Amino acid sequence: MNIKSIGYDCVCGRDYSCSCKPERGDYMLLFAKSRFIADFSGIEGEYPENTVILYDDSAEINFRSDGFFVFDWIIFSLENENEFADAEYIEFNRPIFFSDSGLISQLMRNITEEYYSSGSRRLKMLNTMLKTVIIKAFEDCGLRDSVRQTADPHYSALVELREKIYRNPQIKWNVDLMAADVNMSRSYFQHIYKELFGVSCMSDVISGKIEKAKEILSETACTVSQVAAMCGYDNEEHFMRQFKKIVGVTPTSYRKKQ
Repeated sequence: MNIKSIGYDCVCGRDYSCSCKPERGDYMLLFAKSRFIADFSGIEGEYPENTVILYDDSAEINFRSDGFFVFDWIIFSLENENEFADAEYIEFNRPIFFSDSGLISQLMRNITEEYYSSGSRRLKMLNTMLKTVIIKAFEDCGLRDSVRQTADPHYSALVELREKIYRNPQIKWNVDLMAADVNMSRSYFQHIYKELFGVSCMSDVISGKIEKAKEILSETACTVSQVAAMCGYDNEEHFMRQFKKIVGVTPTSYRKKQ
């Protein structure tokens, strides 16, 4: 594989849109870290953060975002590894939700750092790491599809609930409230939610709050106290501790870096 260009933690402003087509023989790996809207086969839909798409050279790439759009991307060619593209588990031009966002984000960061390095094993390392990202993404997809079959007929309800959680971080979400929303018992709901999304329901609630907090800090001049309240925190200090634990910096420091 030969990486031609790469971008990590790219941030585009409101109303960003992309419409293009890969050059012949090129592929594009997109990792969306925020919500976005994309068109596949003429059908437009909204997709959540932590979505991975592997485009081939037959794709018409069309995606946009109503808000700020954060993403990683790699454009590459296969060179002498065409059999890799023929692997049965790889699907092109299809959005895939990647449950372990921390893993793929770290892999993409490692690839970016290696791409700009001058190490003697640079090309070999890039080849290996890029394969790892793609394999992990599609392994994750296969596992989730098998879980989806066992989760039906609740799958759609769970996906809708997850979107509701991320849209409404101010709500005092708890296990009982979420289980009741999809008409499941507490224990079964917790089990199937983690199996389907790869994360516990309460961890997802916290992730939704922190993601919304990051958005507000980036886009507004609201005080930290106001941000905490808007994201469902009764205690500003609790919010600040949780934010730093997950993001690695305080809310104020995060805002200064934007």
